[in-house]
Amino acid sequence: MPASSTVLIVDGANVVGSRPDGWWKDRAGAAQRLHERLMTADLPQDLVVLVLEGAAKPGVRAGRDGHVLTVHAKGSGDDTIVAEAKSAAERGDRVTVVTADRILMGRVEHYGASVMTPSWLLGEID
Repeated sequence: MPASSTVLIVDGANVVGSRPDGWWKDRAGAAQRLHERLMTADLPQDLVVLVLEGAAKPGVRAGRDGHVLTVHAKGSGDDTIVAEAKSAAERGDRVTVVTADRILMGRVEHYGASVMTPSWLLGEID
């Protein structure tokens, strides 16, 4: 069965935390800047899912803006990313997860997701 769409799931904390630019002083602002860059980036995926947790959540409201869906983790960000990857895979979508977390990589690869690094994503959206 062919994939119905392509989904890019972004580990917001991992991507923001990959650059020492002072993000820890304003996690919500850093999340908002990442969201804005994802909104304007020319990415090939049909849907970009930005997963936010903790102090980053107030920076971007949960919900869909165009091709970007922001999801607020109710608990663990990693568990939310795995749930999003599993759900997309079960729909038949091709899933890519952006993270540098090796344990998370293994968890999403279990559902057939491919993995890209934060530096790859930042190169695509800068």
